[in-house]
Amino acid sequence: MTDLTGATQSPPTEPGRAAEPAVPGRRPPPPPSAPPTAPPETPAETPAETPADSAADPQADAGTGDPDSGRSGYLSNRFLARAALVTALLTAAGALLGLVRDQTIAHLHGAGPGTDAFLVAWTVPEVASTLLIEDAMALILVPAFSLALARRAARGPLPAGPPQDSGAVRDRDPVHTLLRTTLPSLLLALSACAVLLMLAAPWVVALLAPGLPDTQLAVDCTRLTATCAFSFGIAGYCSAALRAHGSFVPPAMIYVAYNVGIIATMLILSDRLGVRAAAAGVAVGGVLMVLVQAPVVLRRLRERRATAERTPAPEPPVSPSGELPGEQPGGAGRPLVALGLLAPVIVFALTRQSQVLIERFLAAPLPAGAISHLNYAQKVAQMPMVLSLMLCTVTFPVVARAMAAGDTDRARRRVERDLALAGVIVLVGAATVIACAPQIIEILFQRGAFDRADTAATAAVMRVYALGLLGHTLVGALVRCYFSAARPLWFPALAMLVGLVLTTAGGALLVGVWGVLGIAAGNALGITVTAVLLLHGVARHSVPVRVRHMTGGLVKLSAAAAAATGAGWLCGALIPAPVPAAAVACLVVAAVFLVIARALQAPEIDSVVRSATRKFIDVR
Repeated sequence: MTDLTGATQSPPTEPGRAAEPAVPGRRPPPPPSAPPTAPPETPAETPAETPADSAADPQADAGTGDPDSGRSGYLSNRFLARAALVTALLTAAGALLGLVRDQTIAHLHGAGPGTDAFLVAWTVPEVASTLLIEDAMALILVPAFSLALARRAARGPLPAGPPQDSGAVRDRDPVHTLLRTTLPSLLLALSACAVLLMLAAPWVVALLAPGLPDTQLAVDCTRLTATCAFSFGIAGYCSAALRAHGSFVPPAMIYVAYNVGIIATMLILSDRLGVRAAAAGVAVGGVLMVLVQAPVVLRRLRERRATAERTPAPEPPVSPSGELPGEQPGGAGRPLVALGLLAPVIVFALTRQSQVLIERFLAAPLPAGAISHLNYAQKVAQMPMVLSLMLCTVTFPVVARAMAAGDTDRARRRVERDLALAGVIVLVGAATVIACAPQIIEILFQRGAFDRADTAATAAVMRVYALGLLGHTLVGALVRCYFSAARPLWFPALAMLVGLVLTTAGGALLVGVWGVLGIAAGNALGITVTAVLLLHGVARHSVPVRVRHMTGGLVKLSAAAAAATGAGWLCGALIPAPVPAAAVACLVVAAVFLVIARALQAPEIDSVVRSATRKFIDVR
């Protein structure tokens, strides 16, 4: 399987001369025999800060090192760009297959009671993916594996020896120690959760959708989807371990495998099982998510142990008691996964995912199809958010490694740049979704049992959902900052709880006035307030981000997105055919956004324009 790993770029050490200690945020000096050379120009990595800041540290973001062996705290810019591109492409492929999955469900079952029953059961994999893959598992284990890799480097090369000494090698390797102390307990807990969900399926359905017409069908589907409580947990564990090691391709492939499993199972078993075939596909897809990663994880662990046994490694600076630069006194002996960290991360993840539960609870008494309209609208609207967070997913181990090394300045620059780029991507996507929502839904879903009325209802909900996309993106990006230092912080969970209260209250008040649109409006309100709280608290609780600078930049980007939305909406309305209308609207939105954002001097726009211009010239 093709993989991405960072190549070592550290200069060789002169024979007979001790290696100089690594300084966080700075490349090691070149050997005396070779004159210093200027680094290659990397305009894509120019931080969104003042010229004085950039001039003071022109090489600060040019990381080097081998991420797998843990010999350096940072990954190279070229590697990060390549990893982000490949991850985005595979994630886009997974998202497109997710649309094909939803199209298949809509074509086979429409937006009726059967689909509503399945979507209640679909809550289980949605919660499981957030808790076990995207949020909780990654927020806990990526910093833990990053710290283990840093400790591996700090302890120096493991003693070479014959194969029978491999037990002693494993005892000294913090990565294998982390595996032994977490994986067995996790397997046991995940198995118990899956069995418990199957047994409690009737009560789960009654709690999630008390007014559902066909409860038995929902119970059957819930029992089939409950298997993902086990498979998603193992997939999330593998993803966290691989990302911390600088391996991003297998984790990015999991949703491709997942959706292929669901689609294939539906096509094969739909005539026999009906909508239950989609639930069975969730179980099959979960197994495939593990299978695409497990071989790579095993190979990585074997390769790293062999490398550590036979290759000397330069030691980063450590205190006499063994702490790394970013660790508190006594930190060398603390567990890699602190129990105090689990509770706030899990509470945050569950609170965030509870937004979906609240929406479906409020939509259950509405006419049949309301839950389906919410689901289809959310799936399409969140695609810009998913793509915008790919860069943050790739750079999360970089931020975690920088925080472990005590290099908060590097972490700040990385986070500020990620927030600006994610804002650009998600706001262009949100403007496009709002401008041509009816055309998008008609192209994707209007066929078979999904009629024109379903298209109009889903498009209206999607436009309201899109108002909260920037908030969703900022929450997903900022929470990685809060937990990157592997310290227990309750502020993100409290901010998310405030947003959930607003989502619930707003949805309950507005559903009587606007129906399903009121539920979507409550979601946008709650997540936006959460994003504001997290942005204004990040400098105090985690990475010292320049909050005023970032807030001003996001306001400028939002103004450009609002103007682009109006222009795209107008152009799309003038063209009757959906495909040309959507294509023209997309081009107009992108062009207007770039022009206005550049006129407002919004952050990262010049970098985006330079990168696009360079690629266009290269193609010519």
